[in-house]
Amino acid sequence: MREMTINDFSDALASSAPVPGGGGVSALVSALGAGLGVMVGSLTIGKKKYAANEPELREITAQAKRIQERLLELVDADAECFEPLSRAYAMPKDAPERDAVMESCLALAASAPMEIAEISCRAIELMERFALLGSALAVSDAGCGAAIVKSALQAASLNVFINTKTLQNRALAEEMNAKCLGMLDKYGKMADEIFETVKAGFFK
Repeated sequence: MREMTINDFSDALASSAPVPGGGGVSALVSALGAGLGVMVGSLTIGKKKYAANEPELREITAQAKRIQERLLELVDADAECFEPLSRAYAMPKDAPERDAVMESCLALAASAPMEIAEISCRAIELMERFALLGSALAVSDAGCGAAIVKSALQAASLNVFINTKTLQNRALAEEMNAKCLGMLDKYGKMADEIFETVKAGFFK
């Protein structure tokens, strides 16, 4: 899917095909948000006014680029993790192996959006630094990045929850749910704070 044009991806998303879906979109959206951070770094590095910030900016820009690349990989990985579950749902209800197959497929389907959520949290942390250290001419992009990655975190979490809901291994389900809820609380607030700080700067 990474090789698709924007139009082709959008058409595939709007079709009846099981993938791409919410997980793949959350990965793509988060990658775009992380890319805004990379842009802030690229627009700031080399500017005399921000020379004191350059060592950290170079480091976090490189980190954001790696995050962006992994999130793009997860667009395809999410589809690969979900497709076995899609096939499992089509199994006869009375098939003796159905429950075991469904259990393993549900856990697999939750794994990609969980990673998307985890990486999105790191991207939000970096966006906080980009907003603080980056060029004043690009600070809006850091705020945009925080808002966009937060939405991806929320979307990825929903794609975890829909799979944990029917897991028979309730200990695993509750562990995954608690992890997502914790990320939503901590990093959702952090993203909101970044957004509000950036927004407030335009009205001083």
